Formats: sequence, structure tokens, C-alpha cells
Amino acid sequence: MAGKSVAKEVSKRKIDPFTTFIPFGCILILCAYFIIAPENSTAALEVIRSFLGDRCGVYYLIIGLGFFLVSLWLAFSKIGNITIGKQGEKPKYGFFSWGAMVFTCGLASDILFYSFCEWIYYYEDAHVMGFGDINEWAATFPLYHWSLIPWSFYAVLAAAFGFMLHVRGCHKQKYSEACRPILGKHTDGVLGKVIDILAVIALIAGTATTFSIATPLLSMILTNLFGIEASKYVSIGILIVVCGIYTTSVMNGLKGVNMLSKICMILFGILLAYVFILGGEARFSIETGVTSLGNMVQNFFGLSTWTDATRTEAGFAQNWTIFYWAYWMVWCVAAPFFMGMISRGRTIKQVIMGSYIFGTASTLISFIILGNFGLGLKVHGRFDAVAQYHANGDDLYQTIIDIIHQLPLAPVFLVVLALAMFAFYATSFDSITMVASNYSYKNIEGEETASKKMKLFWAVLLIMLPIALIFSEGTMANLQTVSIIAAFPIGIVMILIVASFIKDAKARIGEGVESDAAPEGKKKK
Repeated sequence: MAGKSVAKEVSKRKIDPFTTFIPFGCILILCAYFIIAPENSTAALEVIRSFLGDRCGVYYLIIGLGFFLVSLWLAFSKIGNITIGKQGEKPKYGFFSWGAMVFTCGLASDILFYSFCEWIYYYEDAHVMGFGDINEWAATFPLYHWSLIPWSFYAVLAAAFGFMLHVRGCHKQKYSEACRPILGKHTDGVLGKVIDILAVIALIAGTATTFSIATPLLSMILTNLFGIEASKYVSIGILIVVCGIYTTSVMNGLKGVNMLSKICMILFGILLAYVFILGGEARFSIETGVTSLGNMVQNFFGLSTWTDATRTEAGFAQNWTIFYWAYWMVWCVAAPFFMGMISRGRTIKQVIMGSYIFGTASTLISFIILGNFGLGLKVHGRFDAVAQYHANGDDLYQTIIDIIHQLPLAPVFLVVLALAMFAFYATSFDSITMVASNYSYKNIEGEETASKKMKLFWAVLLIMLPIALIFSEGTMANLQTVSIIAAFPIGIVMILIVASFIKDAKARIGEGVESDAAPEGKKKK
């Protein structure tokens, strides 16, 4: 008992108030603002979005394309041969276990929501129509927005954080620490603290956007199955249940996260198989998917650099591509950090290419099967989801339910979908809670993890802003704006992290230790 009490006291002294209490205070202020003055908060968000998304949008596009190109260079350069860990060390997790955690840690339930409906957004868009056959291009843009560039953010930063944790042997699990090779002593000063505070706020903004986008679909599923009237209070109740699930999981450490991620992948596979086999659109889904992939590859650089400079296409780039890059950027505070934590024993190349193979492939399969099912129903005259979307008052959540009801035994599918959404939420947010909890300490020694009290603190904090956004009945534009604002400063930090990683990795190659960890006495402090 005495040993335990001493350990608790040590943990208390390690708490970093800058990355714990300042973000907490900021979130309390934002929550109060969204709840008390919803109209004023919406107006303020719109002004900021107009400046960052419209006037500075090219900034996000350049970062996106740059990360993709850097990811390929890192993987196939000498840096790619560096092992994350000690010489000859084997990966702690098998490929499926590792891949399942990689895929589920940074997507949450949004992938299921957008897989079903994103093509509807594009079906009547003038810019998308200009490319040619709308049936092909409405299915192409979702693949583009959820594949190579988004996963390049995760892949590169996962390699950088893994190198920082398992090769450099850093005891500070913070965003600023990854910038130390460039910032030097300034990492421990005001600049480092600013970076860490921005990172935590961006993390909370990303989770708020994710919870607020997909939770109403869960609410709609419960309404459909049990006749519960849909309301913001039902959505809030769902958030509390999800919080309870991922809190329970994260209390069991990586063992709980690993188990939950496998359950999530099994449910995800059942959903895809159900739609593919029983939906009646298997041939159309595959053929449209292959065509869409071809369209994306052939036009990749054009799509990645198109800014709509004349603003003749109703701000398509600003409303979609720029939003998505910003959305993934704010998730880069936690998801790649977790990916780096679990990647010990793998080479830089394996981390980057494995992220693409497992993460991108799973994401593309989801959109090809679930998205092209609804599109196929429309093309073949079985069910017009676009017309139904307008008939529902542009309510995408109800439209998704209507699409699902075209499946045999739709209630059974809805039950599995609800379970999968809960699992996706839980697997994403238990990994985020774990990373955020470690962020709250000045130092983390070896395999040490945050206390259960700290994990509980972050588990609750992560759902506060989503609840406030639901209370304020924030629109999709509001949710997009939260991510765009938070991602702007984070983009600069991401560039610093990659530059620091390359500098440090090249130094190690120059020392002739490109495949093993530095001796204990040479580890950088």
C-alpha cells in the first residue's frame, strides 16, 4: 500500500498544468459560448471560416500534397530502413492486430456515415458534373477525399512519433517534443508550451466534429428500431453511453484497445459482406469502384491542386477538399501518436506502407461497397436516394435509413450498424484518451501510462464540446469551421515535426545506426 501511495504522489507532481488545465478552461468557455449564444457563435465561426477556408485555402492543399509526396520519399529512401525500436526487435503486434488498431484509431463512426451518403452531396454539384458522367464522378470524389492524402498525414506522423518514442527514447509524449531537433532549447520554453496547448485544443476540436457529425445517425437508428423520438437529448444520451464504453476500454490499457479494435473490424466486415452479398448491387459496386479508382489516379494531381481561383464552382474546394484536409489534420494530434506507440519493431517503410495498405484499402472498400450500393439503387431505378434526400428536407440521416431499408431484413442490419458505430467510436476515442492522458504529464517513463483518474478526466472532457455543439444545433458548416480553424496552426507544427524527423533520421544514418536504437548513453534528452 505504501508503494502505491508513493506512486500516486509522483504522478501528481508530474502533471503539466499547461496541457491539462488551460485547454480545460478554453473548452469550458467555448461550451458556454455555444450554448448561451448559438446565433452569435455561428456568425463568429462563419467570419473566421471565410478568412481561413476561402482566403487561405491553398495553404491546406499544399500541406496535403506535400505530405503525400514526402511519405513516398521517406518510405523508399534510406530513412525507410530505420527500425522503430532496438536492433533485431520484432513487432509487438501481428499485422492484423496492428492494422486493426491503425484503421480504427483515427476514423470513428464518420466512415460509416460518409460511406453511405457522401456521393449524394456531389450528385447535383455543378463542379462534379463538369468532369463527365455524374454516376462515375459522384463515386470518385469520396475515394479521393478519404484515401491517399488523408492517410499520408497519419503515416508520416506515425513514423515520426514512433521514431521519437522508440528510437530517440523521449520521456515527453508531447507534440512539441517531436520538434526538438529543429527548435532545440525553445522546446522547453514558451514556444513549446504554445505548441502543446494548440495541439490539445485541436484534438478536442477534432473529436467534437466527429461526435457531432455521426451521432445523429445513431439517434435515427434508435428511433427507427425502438420508436424513440429523435432529439438532441437522445444524441447526448448516446454520447454518454459511448463515453462509458471507451472509458472502460481505456482503463484496461492497450490490451483493451487491441481487443475492441478486433471486435470493430469483425462488425465492419459483417456490414460490408451483408450489403455486398444481399444488396443486389455487387457487380455495379465493383465496376463503379474500379472506374472511380482509375479516375482518381489519372486526375490525382489536378484534384490536389485545384483551388477554384475564380470561385465559379460555388466554393467546392473550400467546402469539401479543404475541409477534409483540415479535418484529418486536427486528428493528427492523437491518431498518429497512438500509431507510433504501437509500431515498435517495424521499419519506417513498414509503418508508412502498412498504413496505406491497411488504412487506405479498408477505407476505399467501405466507400465502394456502401456508397455504390445507394448509387446503384438510383441508377437501376430501384430507389432514388437523391430525390428522397430532398423529400426529407435535405436530411441525410433519414435518407441513409431509407437507403438501408432497401436491404432485406433491414432491422437486423440496423442493429449491426449501431453496434459497429459504437465500436468505431469506442476504438477511436479510447486511443485518443490514452494519448491525451499521457499529454498531461511532464514525463512518461518507459511503459508507464497515465493514472485512471487522468484517463477519466480526459474521457469526460472529450465529450463536453460535442454536447455543446448539439445543444447549439450547429450546422454542418459550423462543424467544418471548427476543424478548419483548429487545423491552421497545427499545419505549421506538422511541417516542423516532419522537418525535425528528417533531420534526426539523417543524423542517425550518418552515425551508421540506421536500423537500431541509440545506446542508452547516447539518447538525446
